[in-house]
Amino acid sequence: MSAYRDEDPRIHGIKTRIRVVPNFPKPGIMFQDITTLLLDPKAFKDTIDLFVERYKGKNISVVAGIEARGFIFGPPIALAIGAKFVPLRKPRKLPGEVISEEYILEYGRDCLEMHVGAVKPGERALVVDDLIATGGTLCAAMNLLERAGAEVVECACVIELPDLKGRERLNGKPLYVLIESH
Repeated sequence: MSAYRDEDPRIHGIKTRIRVVPNFPKPGIMFQDITTLLLDPKAFKDTIDLFVERYKGKNISVVAGIEARGFIFGPPIALAIGAKFVPLRKPRKLPGEVISEEYILEYGRDCLEMHVGAVKPGERALVVDDLIATGGTLCAAMNLLERAGAEVVECACVIELPDLKGRERLNGKPLYVLIESH
């Protein structure tokens, strides 16, 4: 499911505020830079509002944001829908006891961690990040939450790179995106 297919007039304003930087961080990559979106208060608010409109009233008790850009979009969504925000962090960034999920990237391995007890069994969770490419990070986030007993309701991203087929790796879990970038 995607907002761009619904032709919401706010989508165009959001899309025009995302800068594409060629060959960053390495040759051949077309980097989707959301920092320019954050510089426009209306476009940033429209981004948050579109997610809030979708998730308000869906009994979501956890919004889990993936480090680092999921930390930008996740907290305002969580506050607006009355959910707690749970940061999913890179290794050794959280104090205390953590649960970890390793995953494979196209260029190596990585890991997400969450505090033990941050999510209770049966809680309904939304996973938030800025972008889905190959889907590896979102899969790791879902696995981490489900291992803690949460029900992952959906994943939400501002941008999808559909050519990389990340959606297909989500094993049928719903994904909501605002913009596709080819």
